[in-house]
Amino acid sequence: MLDLLKRSDEASESPGLWFAIKKAARRIQDWFVIQSTAVKVTMLVVALLIPATGIYSFVLIQKQAAIAEQVKAMAVAGTEGEEVWSLNDKLPVVFGNGPLLSFLETNPVERITVVYEPLLWNVSERIILIESQGKQYAYYPSDMETKIFADKAAIAPWGAKLVFIPRGELSASSSELFERLDQRFASARPQSEKDGWKANVSGVLSVALTLGVLGFLYFQLMGQHKSLKFIEPAQVHGSIDDLVGMGDIKAEVAQIKDQYERRAEYAEYGIFKPFNVMFSGPAGTGKTKLASYLAKELQLPILFHSAANLETGFVSGGSNTLSRIVAMAKRRKRCIIFLDEAQDLFMKRGGRRKFDDDTANTFLSVLDGVRSKNEAEIIWIVASNFNSETMEMDEAMLRRFQMKVDFRMPNRAERLAVINHYLGQRAEKVLPNLDLRHLVDVTEGSSPADLETIVNQAGISAVQTGEMIGANTLMQAAERVLVGNVNTDTTAERERDRRIIAVHEWGHFLVDLEHERKLTNDNWEQILADLKTIKISLKANSRTNALGFVFHKQGGNLLKTKSDIEHDVRVLLGGMANEELFFGEEGTTNGAHNDITRVTQLLHHAVGEMGMYRKTRLNFGALSREHTEVDEETRSIMEAQSERIYGETKAVLAQLKPLTEHLVGKLLEADEMDLNEALFEIRRFEAT
Repeated sequence: MLDLLKRSDEASESPGLWFAIKKAARRIQDWFVIQSTAVKVTMLVVALLIPATGIYSFVLIQKQAAIAEQVKAMAVAGTEGEEVWSLNDKLPVVFGNGPLLSFLETNPVERITVVYEPLLWNVSERIILIESQGKQYAYYPSDMETKIFADKAAIAPWGAKLVFIPRGELSASSSELFERLDQRFASARPQSEKDGWKANVSGVLSVALTLGVLGFLYFQLMGQHKSLKFIEPAQVHGSIDDLVGMGDIKAEVAQIKDQYERRAEYAEYGIFKPFNVMFSGPAGTGKTKLASYLAKELQLPILFHSAANLETGFVSGGSNTLSRIVAMAKRRKRCIIFLDEAQDLFMKRGGRRKFDDDTANTFLSVLDGVRSKNEAEIIWIVASNFNSETMEMDEAMLRRFQMKVDFRMPNRAERLAVINHYLGQRAEKVLPNLDLRHLVDVTEGSSPADLETIVNQAGISAVQTGEMIGANTLMQAAERVLVGNVNTDTTAERERDRRIIAVHEWGHFLVDLEHERKLTNDNWEQILADLKTIKISLKANSRTNALGFVFHKQGGNLLKTKSDIEHDVRVLLGGMANEELFFGEEGTTNGAHNDITRVTQLLHHAVGEMGMYRKTRLNFGALSREHTEVDEETRSIMEAQSERIYGETKAVLAQLKPLTEHLVGKLLEADEMDLNEALFEIRRFEAT
């Protein structure tokens, strides 16, 4: 999907801030719609509390600031220039004896100065200085004594003589005085003030824990729902024209577009059901790209999700995920939902795990009921790598899909067009007039994604060597992608094995060559075009653990005649026959194991299933599908034909033994030879 999304520089061309705001708003709405009722109510309450508490805090701060300015501007009535925060530091200070209230009731009081310092939002420190008879008596009241003092101040005659001064606004000389008082009253401070630092640490820890919990929940929610997001049409990169070939498949998809764009006309014919489409076919054939391009053409948002990931590991996980997807889709009213890898949803219900059936049952009901009262129309596109011909599918599920599009591997002309399309994207780095015949032939059975990988690999190799992309570069890239990594170190010191492999592979090649020479009357250009073998190599292949390999193309004929089957058997037996010619019957190796297996399968198909070499054309194999035993007649016919064909193959190769010896030597020197080099050596040998 990454190649379907526009690059960041292209996306930046769309409306910047407004587009980002709309996208964020949609994501929040999508997240909100799939939550439970309790979560929705909680989120609404929190959403209302956030601005309410913010406004309340702002009003309080403004009010407190205004009051603070008014208080600072106030002056004490009496001596001109005396501020409310002034402290009479000319009088000596002594420590008061006995309770504070007893002193106030038994002595004349001229002024009571309360110096306070806030410690927390509800705790403050207070030192009271009482001017009496030419001295200032210092008291440090307890919390209870302070409460009684405050209650009586409203009615006591000394209440009018109270002055409150914040500790932070004292003069320098007064601050020195209070430092000495702090030392004196240190042991008398209330426990709340002593534990103030603990409260601060506790508050900070509480805030940190709260933020940590919120962050944890945020990442959990993002991880749970990150795959449930819609891609807007503007974010899709490319168009349906980028899918080269596939004319029949694009014609099928055009029906979906027509039905959507003219849905009112279709409704007149009683077609009200939503669009349910099934894509089936091998991986890499363009199912995901086609769904994306369809969404772009219809200007509909599309949600991509893997059906294999519907299950969350919890009870009803798949059903709940589907419900969330449907809720998000209904909010958008018209959209496309693309479920990939949906093989499990199409399997027959019953006999499997219960939660798999639960998910399939939920999906069945969803497909029937996606049209809601608010006229939501959801196009469901479900992709599977299998179809009803290759896998037994649930009939009830299949009936839900009005349209089934079967994807296929590209044919020869389409492969050529696909390769040219990807080469055209880097035309300045490609050599002109490339001969792509062998590349097209050798990639038979490859998907468009495989072809793109081959062209990309060729580009990487060209960059590393500092050259243009040519036919050889493309063939090497195809070998790298289709065969795998190869190396010479594994077989470099194994001369005996290398020689056996060379003899074996030339046996296959020469049997095929002799057949083509007879068909074309030694037309070497036609032989070059038709011969299946592209390259013979003595390099080890780590993918298959083989000490050598033959790079060949598949046959173009889908229908095989009896003569074609016999030729295939001859080519397969050519390797072992050549080993026997060079090393004797005792020198044949187990390298022909795969060849013998394929020969057995071909002859059984010809004799046991097609009735060849029999008087009657009957398929006895169809009568005993549960049994693998081969009847005696079939076995004897297969053995007889195998011996006959093997003898004919050995006779052909015996005449070519000198040529084989020459080719083996050349291959041992070069480690690998392609078709052009092999034909050149053969013609040169025959000329001498």
